[in-house]
Amino acid sequence: MTLLDILPSLRGTTRPRLDPNIWPLTTGVDELGRITVGRVALTDIADQYRTPAYVLGETDFRTRARRYRAALPQAAVVYAGKSLLTTAVARWVAEEGLGLDVCSAAELATALAGGVDPARIVLHGNAKSCDELRNAIDVGVGRIVIDSPMEITYLAGLVRRPQPVLIRVTPDIDIHGHRAVTTGVTDQKFGFALADRRAARAAARILATPNLDLVGLHCHIGSQISDPAPYGEAVHRLIGAMADIRTEHGVLLTELNIGGGHGVPYVRGDAALDTGAFAAVVDDALTTACAAERFQRPRLVVEPGRALSARAGVTLYRVCGVKSQPGGRTFVAVDGGMSDNPRVALHGAKYTVALANRHPLGPSVVATVVGRHCEAGDEIVHDVELPADIHAGDLLAVACTGAYQHSMASTYNMVGRPPVVAVRDGASRMLVRRETTADLLSRDRG
Repeated sequence: MTLLDILPSLRGTTRPRLDPNIWPLTTGVDELGRITVGRVALTDIADQYRTPAYVLGETDFRTRARRYRAALPQAAVVYAGKSLLTTAVARWVAEEGLGLDVCSAAELATALAGGVDPARIVLHGNAKSCDELRNAIDVGVGRIVIDSPMEITYLAGLVRRPQPVLIRVTPDIDIHGHRAVTTGVTDQKFGFALADRRAARAAARILATPNLDLVGLHCHIGSQISDPAPYGEAVHRLIGAMADIRTEHGVLLTELNIGGGHGVPYVRGDAALDTGAFAAVVDDALTTACAAERFQRPRLVVEPGRALSARAGVTLYRVCGVKSQPGGRTFVAVDGGMSDNPRVALHGAKYTVALANRHPLGPSVVATVVGRHCEAGDEIVHDVELPADIHAGDLLAVACTGAYQHSMASTYNMVGRPPVVAVRDGASRMLVRRETTADLLSRDRG
């Protein structure tokens, strides 16, 4: 029995130890104060697989995939594999009825190894090589998103049978939001601008190329977007562009892919994109835009990545030592860092951290959690409250690390990348093993 059981009136005034908006859906705390995910104590994961380790809640990932399908029953949901991809994750995607987008030969191979139907794979990328395009054509991917004039030239020499393609369009929509990243403006590396008829000229070239079957348009307006309104504006602009192609070429495009970039909360108070509100805004925009242009309603495609994988993931670190500088900060050093989470150094990303192996009793101290690498900027969390008695051997868990951690990890300082461990219904299993020194030396032919 807890104090909250004795005095229920305290429940409304007590902040929970773990914010359910940030941690995996199956997160709990056992009687020893240990954080659990999928009914597995994180201390058990750390003991069995060592640290650092990525922990991935399978139930969380699958549940969020189902929520997208329920919110957008008439749309195709395609998981953006760049956020997190292993053969097991690809298998979850296929089993949940989602498509999968990839942007490299290895991502494509992983998707196929995970049993994804090639017809449900979308190939992305702004600098696809001839070999990557040839490989995608050979295995029969469902869509290739054309990003540059050179790709039209490459494909013209490669295709021997009809290949469905999309044009990536930049609709010149600037995203202004908390930690949002803009990719839908004209002055960046992706896609063909609507301005100056760049996208229109690309459409004309593709339509004149044998075996290139232009089926629709694609856009990606940014990342970490919590306001659905810009997606509605993107729909209006792309339907207008599709109507122009119909007028100029007599071709009716039937597919509109509005990408992903849906925001998730990393720290308490962060906004997230509400899937229901997003679906309503996009549906209304489609109805209005198609009516205005007298355009047949196209098949809608959305590409969530981070929105499915981020909150499913937790990263575990072992505390190596605690150091307080005179008149300065308290530093808690752990056995991982920027090699397994580069987003803090690259993007100034914020994360939530919690003591995972015991109840955080007693007073707290404001500390900075730092990594093991030889860089002053190797920080994991800046100015976070931790127990004042935190010490070497304690276990820290960092929430919302399922996206762009494993996929962006490096071997800086020749530190091997962590394992990926899935948890579900009280059991754990290793999806990707830890990278070893032998692995690193195997590539060195000196």
